[in-house]
Amino acid sequence: MRIYGDSISGNCLKVRWVAEYLGRSFDWIETDILKGESRTLEFLALNPAGQVPLVILDDGRPLAQSNAIILHLAEGSGFIPTDAYDRARMLEWMFWEQYSHEPYVAVARFQVRYAGKPVSELEPRLVERGKGALQRLEDGLGLSPFLVGEAVSLADVALVAYTRVAHEGGFDLGDYPAVAAWVKRVEAALKIT
Repeated sequence: MRIYGDSISGNCLKVRWVAEYLGRSFDWIETDILKGESRTLEFLALNPAGQVPLVILDDGRPLAQSNAIILHLAEGSGFIPTDAYDRARMLEWMFWEQYSHEPYVAVARFQVRYAGKPVSELEPRLVERGKGALQRLEDGLGLSPFLVGEAVSLADVALVAYTRVAHEGGFDLGDYPAVAAWVKRVEAALKIT
């Protein structure tokens, strides 16, 4: 299996973390998005969307979109709850992550850390929505140690990727103590350093 990914991307790292945790053999192909390496003709032939992560499975089939990839890799593992309702709750968090968390927390991080924009110049709506996403996580973690109960699931993997580096976008996890504690639990469970 080949994983095309950029190590600065939480979406790419979550694929790497799941593959490593599950002991899947893979070749990591560093694909620098800041240099446009996902927009070359060679890459676009593999993924016309021009995005990483991209996995080329052992049988040669390509698969894109981080949450689709981790769901495929984790099939049959403990990352996916066996109870149908809990599995649906996991998916609920994963869909929410891409629609209501990543577009704010990750975008603020990118603008500050990689585009050099001062936090004070971030669009207020971006900051407001990022804080709202972190508060939603804070509230959701009031009931259990992980997002879907007592064990780490793909929901945790999906959401920890950018939450753990939210401070790089100007968000203070000290304002969200349940989230900060959860990040440490997920990192420990996945052996992320």
